[in-house]
Amino acid sequence: MAVQLPSLDESELAAIDAWWRANNYLTVGQIYLMANPLLQEPLKAEHIKPRLLGHWGTSPGLAFVWAHLSRLIKRTGQKTLYITGPGHGGPAIVGASYLEGTYTEAFPKVTQDEPGMLRLFRQFSAPGGIPSHASVTTPGSIHEGGELGYALIHAFGSVFDNPDLLTVAVVGDGEAETGPLEGSWKGISFLNPERDGAVLPVLHLNGGKIAAPTVLSRKPREEVRELFEGHGYDVIEVDGHDTPGMHYRFADALAQAYAKITAIQESARVGEWDGTRPRWPMIILRSPKGWTGPHEVDGTLIEGTWRAHQVPLSGIKSNPEHLVMLEQWMRSYRPEELFDASGAPTELVRSANPVETDLTMSGTPYANGGRLMTPLDLPDFRDLAVPVEHRAADRLESTRKLGELMEEIYRRNPESFRLYCPDETNSNRLGAVFGASDRAWMEAVTPNDEKLSRSGRVMEVLSEHNCHGWLEAYNLTGRHGLFATYEAFAMVSASQTIQHGKWLQEADELSWRASIPSLNILLSSTAWRNDHNGFSHQGPGMLQLLLNMGSKVARVYLPPDANTLLSVADHCFRSTDYVNLIVQDKQPQPQWLTMEEAIEHCTRGASIWEWAGNEEGFGPGDPDIVLACAGDVMTMETVAAAEILKAKLPAMRTRVVNVVDLMTLRRPKDHPHGMSETYFRELFTDTKDVVFAFHGYPGGIHQLMHGRPDADRFRVRGFIEQGTTTTPFDMVVRNRASRYHLVMDAINNAKSLPKGAEDLKLWCEAQLLRHHDYIREHLEDMPEVRDWRLGEL
Repeated sequence: MAVQLPSLDESELAAIDAWWRANNYLTVGQIYLMANPLLQEPLKAEHIKPRLLGHWGTSPGLAFVWAHLSRLIKRTGQKTLYITGPGHGGPAIVGASYLEGTYTEAFPKVTQDEPGMLRLFRQFSAPGGIPSHASVTTPGSIHEGGELGYALIHAFGSVFDNPDLLTVAVVGDGEAETGPLEGSWKGISFLNPERDGAVLPVLHLNGGKIAAPTVLSRKPREEVRELFEGHGYDVIEVDGHDTPGMHYRFADALAQAYAKITAIQESARVGEWDGTRPRWPMIILRSPKGWTGPHEVDGTLIEGTWRAHQVPLSGIKSNPEHLVMLEQWMRSYRPEELFDASGAPTELVRSANPVETDLTMSGTPYANGGRLMTPLDLPDFRDLAVPVEHRAADRLESTRKLGELMEEIYRRNPESFRLYCPDETNSNRLGAVFGASDRAWMEAVTPNDEKLSRSGRVMEVLSEHNCHGWLEAYNLTGRHGLFATYEAFAMVSASQTIQHGKWLQEADELSWRASIPSLNILLSSTAWRNDHNGFSHQGPGMLQLLLNMGSKVARVYLPPDANTLLSVADHCFRSTDYVNLIVQDKQPQPQWLTMEEAIEHCTRGASIWEWAGNEEGFGPGDPDIVLACAGDVMTMETVAAAEILKAKLPAMRTRVVNVVDLMTLRRPKDHPHGMSETYFRELFTDTKDVVFAFHGYPGGIHQLMHGRPDADRFRVRGFIEQGTTTTPFDMVVRNRASRYHLVMDAINNAKSLPKGAEDLKLWCEAQLLRHHDYIREHLEDMPEVRDWRLGEL
């Protein structure tokens, strides 16, 4: 049954309007004041901040929506999460949490009195303070508002498997112009009303962005309505700037939207739903940019234009007229009705808040998802072990084993684990998950479709932004998952990865932020094995970005086979507060380690593969050369190079080191996973040259080696932006990272060379020439490369 809210009564109107005015007052104070917070004396120049930073224009609209949602919560007990898309409406959201009391709980020094209000004002956009946008420091926020485009994506991610949650996403009309936001309206095509919560988008058209009008605000109203009706929404429109008229109109619109939402959910949950995708409501709110602020300044229209976006009154310290206008503006909110003599919000203002802290939008546990998190029920990954009786005897698609692991995770965790993948689940060999769940789908289903249903929970949409953002919000509200994509296309959503890493890094400094599941990313179809797609699909840039991310949160794993992948995945699924990047290709690859060996290797992060080198026959002492590798293809090329050296230059003492946890290469003081100086010497010696074959850009290893003794002795081969549609082996040849290049590097960099070294170099050069001609004639790699097996040189 639909929940019908009664019409707004006079007492509610008085409370909502007072709360809104109080929030507007706090917003202006945060932007302008460093003293005299309650205007107990006339404003003076010395009361004004030396730098005026912040964004006024969108803030009154954000506060307006918040105030009315609080009434809905008080009336219904609805669990509600508020996501603000307008990037720099931060002071309104901070002000809301201050008025609700949760800000003081999080930051006890920001008390609800005059000294606390002054601290609130002074810290805004100031050294040692808080940013100008809603962020990790803002109670009630799961959304970093500094970068636009992700509000609605995060809203949908938050409600998947959260049937009791309503997430309201305020979409700014500037944000609505971004690519990610434009693509995020399709979230309702995946939202199941029986199992998921609801998203209520509020498109806030206030007319302008930072320096120009917005597209949607200037389009004819009928075009805007048709656009969103075409997306499948039931559009409710509210516009104006008059009060109390706007209060009544918006309250009615919100009541109408909530009735539609609850009717949809009730129908689905009592078995009366026919499976047709519902037409979910959305609200288009048109109000002036900078609403209730200065209408004109120096004869120029401000309110309702882009000029209200940031600071509508500038130069106040040197312009007495502007100073007077600021004081009039702030006093127009009648602060004496909103704050008592001590500076605390009055009872009238407080009466607009939900009574229970957990029901306030700034105190909801859904905005601090670690409070709701339960660990995954994980199967024993050892049960999926690949038997390795002879190393590299068999080639398997390692990511298939990860798919099998996730299939069981889906079964054991039907409400807290999801895979997000841009239409590539089968392509990346993760299709075993379909044994436990279909793809989520709310549009039409035909007899030709496979694994597509209303009950599905595997998330596939051809948008890296949606997949990444859905998982982020799923994590931020306490649930677990994996984002899998082609390596090159991880760069489409790379900015989201960076922003999430910043969120986690800042959250670590806030004691009240509970730990959340890690953001797990699998990159497959890698630079080295995307030969049929060509150069556009060949790029390891995401790995490099993780190397630049804060050491508290960044983790990079390069498992060389299935058993190491299973061990790494188990660790990542158990972890919290990290960005875990796993890079492994989907193509058949050699299997090197038994499960016991894989677990030990992953625990160490890097180790010597004695069986791959030839040190055992030489007795104590350092090798002549160290061949190091990180990455599945680079591991195969390195082991193959060592085989060539053992067979053709047996007097050369060779060591092979494999790195699975890339961050172990850093010094312990630079990263928590950094290996000790002692262990670093055990692996790489003190003085011998190291030829390092790396999955990513060569500079990445040099970056990791910074500060290590004699770092110049590391010679790195990796991806150097040489690609095309070609054979697998030709990719490593083009990037000068093939087994033959590694052998020549070993010879060129060893301190002493046995007899036959120059002949071996000539042989390698001849092999490369032969390769060049062979692939052009036969359209495939040479047999000794294509069919290579360990020990069969």
